[in-house]
Amino acid sequence: MSSKRFVALVVVVVAFGCEKPTARLETGTGAVTILPGTPPIDLRADVNRNGKLELDVPGEDENEETWDAAHGAIFLANIDDDDGRCRSTDSGGRPLPDATLPNCNDATDEVVNGDDDVADLAQLAIKAWPEAPAGTVARLLINEAAADKVRLFRHAGDAYQVIDPALPLALAELTAGLSIALEGKDIVRDAAVWDGFVDVTLQVVVPEQKYWKAGTYSDTVRLRVAPVLTFHHLLPTETAYASAVSRDPDSAAFIAELRAAVTSASPNMRLVTPAVDDQWTQDFFETGYASVPGPDGAQHVMRVFFRSANIENPFSRNYPMREAGRVVFTSFRGKNVAGVQQIDLTSSEETQSLNSFGNFETIPPHTQGTKQWPLGRVIRGSVRGFAPDQSFVSMTEAQRYQEPSVNIDTSWLLVGHVDETVSFLKASTPRGWILLVNDARLAKTMLEAEVMRGNGAARLFVGKSWVDEMGNEPPAETTISRLLANTAVMQASAEAAVKVDEQLAIIKRETGITDAEIVRVPFLHEDVQGTSLAHQPGTVNLFVIDDKTLAVPDPHGPVINGKDLFRAQLEDALTPYGYTIRWIDDWNLYHRMAGEVHCGTNAMRAIPSTKWWEVTP
Repeated sequence: MSSKRFVALVVVVVAFGCEKPTARLETGTGAVTILPGTPPIDLRADVNRNGKLELDVPGEDENEETWDAAHGAIFLANIDDDDGRCRSTDSGGRPLPDATLPNCNDATDEVVNGDDDVADLAQLAIKAWPEAPAGTVARLLINEAAADKVRLFRHAGDAYQVIDPALPLALAELTAGLSIALEGKDIVRDAAVWDGFVDVTLQVVVPEQKYWKAGTYSDTVRLRVAPVLTFHHLLPTETAYASAVSRDPDSAAFIAELRAAVTSASPNMRLVTPAVDDQWTQDFFETGYASVPGPDGAQHVMRVFFRSANIENPFSRNYPMREAGRVVFTSFRGKNVAGVQQIDLTSSEETQSLNSFGNFETIPPHTQGTKQWPLGRVIRGSVRGFAPDQSFVSMTEAQRYQEPSVNIDTSWLLVGHVDETVSFLKASTPRGWILLVNDARLAKTMLEAEVMRGNGAARLFVGKSWVDEMGNEPPAETTISRLLANTAVMQASAEAAVKVDEQLAIIKRETGITDAEIVRVPFLHEDVQGTSLAHQPGTVNLFVIDDKTLAVPDPHGPVINGKDLFRAQLEDALTPYGYTIRWIDDWNLYHRMAGEVHCGTNAMRAIPSTKWWEVTP
């Protein structure tokens, strides 16, 4: 029952037909009797967020028509596939078209698919009004903006039946009370279309009679759909991913080294190897989660996989999107696991790389000024004229709790991803994390220092080769002196340093991070078709296994006094923070193909203890 006054309206019902029902207005000095009484119209939801619906707890009825960080009911978008009914092929075994593939989940039918599905529904109830007079007409209404976003079920025993808002409830459902389940059909896609809030109203028309005041009465409960949030690197990895490219020995070798690194961190950590011929595992899906209050202070969680908004085959009517991204639905979707796809098929071909998820990272929790981001904040490469798919951006922005994003300029990079120049690590600092940032100047300075020490003949990239467009493999091996004499590399590195400075200035401004919390990661750049690419393995592009273990591309740097110069530098820089580095040889599979370890990995991480609904976005 909505309470907009500073007094509580309590209905006291006496045996119907013996005395007139009365309403008692409780004040600080006692009770005032009002005749005839106001009908006890009362719709309830889990407003106090303790994970259960309590009809006789006053907290479930206080300010229920509003929603904020302190109170308000919540529901999930029920877009997982609890009973495994969704298929990725048609009856003839042909792959479903990209546009059709997402169109199966628990909310795309009007069936409650077992106990697991029930757990994904929000529970509401109409409190019994035994004295409701004959002729009373009651309906459940949903606000127009959300009318097609949710579905209501009446619940009796094990049976669930869809409630048609156009039809009145049976009088018996009002007199005996009614258990209701609300099912969310989708997440918020565009806040300008739907903001994620749903107002469910119990409207009751009471006829003229002698016991209750005739008229139309209502009680409204406001609910909000759970946002989909992404993971930052402070959260431990639960499942790691790396594509298993068929008949590729370099892929097999990479997976073997990654598996050893993951196992060294935690023997129980899973490494999932999707069988797709796309080695860029970071790019074609992003992991996240949605959660609602569960019993005993727990969170009831649905894992979510975003499919990248990459257009791979623009002239294909049925399969225009990046094929590897189909794993979101074909392999990952299932019990408590949802897939989400959002794409504008008219988006620019020139900016398609920005839609890969190497260009979508989450800054760890931070405070800047009066604004807090306790669940982290999205960072992406995006500038005017060089931006990702706007429909996908609108969807992530509509989740609200990790926005507004930090946008930096990656247009100068060949691939255009934020993970080419920055990464975030958990650390015992006042902020709780540090920033790793590429520093080409430092790489040059380190090499020059070795020349001064007489080590100019020390070799880099020993035994490695490049690969050109014709498939030729010229040797990559060089010396410190020859590399420093490569004017093209030195020029590209100097220009990259300026651009990284600009990126860093934005990150500092947006997060408040200080120089004391920044670790410089040295590697040089080269010019490729007028854009910039890591010439040495880009060691900032790493995989965070946990707060003690990192999988980092082997720099194949010059060996000085028995130690790789660039390995030693990064190990020394990260030792104070307690990290062990597992070096991964990614040269053939990734580095010479314009990527590194982070590009070839992905992770599902632990759910943060911070509950989004207790945060003010």
